[in-house]
Amino acid sequence: MPCRLWPPINKEDYRGVWVYLEREGDRLKDVGLELLGKARDLAQKLGGVEVAGVLVAGGEELAREAIYHGADKVVIIDNPDLKIYTPAEYAEAIARVVQKYRPEIFLIGATKRGRELAAYIANTLATGITADCTALEIDPKTRDLLQIRPTFGGTQLATIRTPQRRPQMASVRPGVFPKPPRDPSRAGEIIVEKVEVAKRRTRLVSIEKRLEKDVADLPPVESSDVVVAGGRGLGTAEGFKLLIELAKLLNGTVGASLMAVRAGWAPHTRQIGQTGKTIRPKLYIAVGISGAIQHLMGITEAKMIIAINPDPHAPIMENADYAVVGDYKQIIPLLIEELKRLKNQS
Repeated sequence: MPCRLWPPINKEDYRGVWVYLEREGDRLKDVGLELLGKARDLAQKLGGVEVAGVLVAGGEELAREAIYHGADKVVIIDNPDLKIYTPAEYAEAIARVVQKYRPEIFLIGATKRGRELAAYIANTLATGITADCTALEIDPKTRDLLQIRPTFGGTQLATIRTPQRRPQMASVRPGVFPKPPRDPSRAGEIIVEKVEVAKRRTRLVSIEKRLEKDVADLPPVESSDVVVAGGRGLGTAEGFKLLIELAKLLNGTVGASLMAVRAGWAPHTRQIGQTGKTIRPKLYIAVGISGAIQHLMGITEAKMIIAINPDPHAPIMENADYAVVGDYKQIIPLLIEELKRLKNQS
């Protein structure tokens, strides 16, 4: 049934698949590049439409990086007042560019910033937004984006459409889709749009990174081949020191379950699962993690899972390739000792 709150649109006026390219300092976050790969797949199913990225206050070098990963075009929003992220102003600028170019699909990475920004943009554009999608498909008859995501509790999958509005918006967590290979031979168009926005309504006072000190030199969980993660079974925050030492010996990184994050033992950026990050490492070591369905949803793409838990009946043990029953305080030090011995021999 058509929505009576908003004026009708002509869906034929909207073409193309756009991706918001989230910037972190002088680099693009991987989730934007991952979404470019999925955007290309969707674009082919829509008849080979254009794939574009939108970048706020970034340079041409970052725009070229997006082109190397699959974008046909990158629109850079040029406004010096947008160097520092604020949701209302970013959303206003992005919405103006989207209204000008009229893509039929607009994808955003479901990072902490992306989740916030997506809602602002959807409200400004008077369209819908499906959050935390795990799959995206196209209905060939209607060109509708099939936005697939777990229902509350993660026991079922829901397929959501936006049949009356454009663009169709969806957010996707980092790591859900693989990052396409970088091809420096790809050519594309870079457009700079000067966009004015309303006077800033918020002011940045300071930036604080809490709980990140011990893991600051480790890579993000979504981009590491080896992830050692801890859960409530560690007992205290001190248990993560052992995991950090093990992760460094394996040239990997450290992750955490929802319960470990809630306890304040690890930052939210390290959380793995339905409400955290989706990862696809070659090796995942779960220490003291029971393996609730919400956590398992974040590690389904892991190539190998090793679980260390004192409870042989914990769900994680049934989903692991190798299950070790025992106290991590005895097992992890032995692993560390053996790895050091092997490294000294090589």
